[in-house]
Amino acid sequence: MTPQEKFDHLANSLPDCVPGKMFGKQCIKAANGKALAIFFENEMVFKLIDDAADDAMSLDGAHTFEPSPGRPMNGWIQISADYIDQWDTFAESARAYVSTLPANKKK
Repeated sequence: MTPQEKFDHLANSLPDCVPGKMFGKQCIKAANGKALAIFFENEMVFKLIDDAADDAMSLDGAHTFEPSPGRPMNGWIQISADYIDQWDTFAESARAYVSTLPANKKK
């Protein structure tokens, strides 16, 4: 499965989630409107905390996401396609966390 195919699968199979856009990139949003994952340069970026964040950061090449150089986004961890087999686990951890956050306000 290619990274794009894996992203598409996750975006369409995570409970109570929908595909969306963030920073002009494909993302996955929870029912509350919050993004939980971004597809960026054939890698996945997940919103993670606690043990899930520690597990992600322990992977070779994982790092804090910077949508532009020098602008790190705390809590967002970019994970290489080398770990595509673990994306499901991180996506579920991100969904569980983001689902606890207050809903985005309607404009």
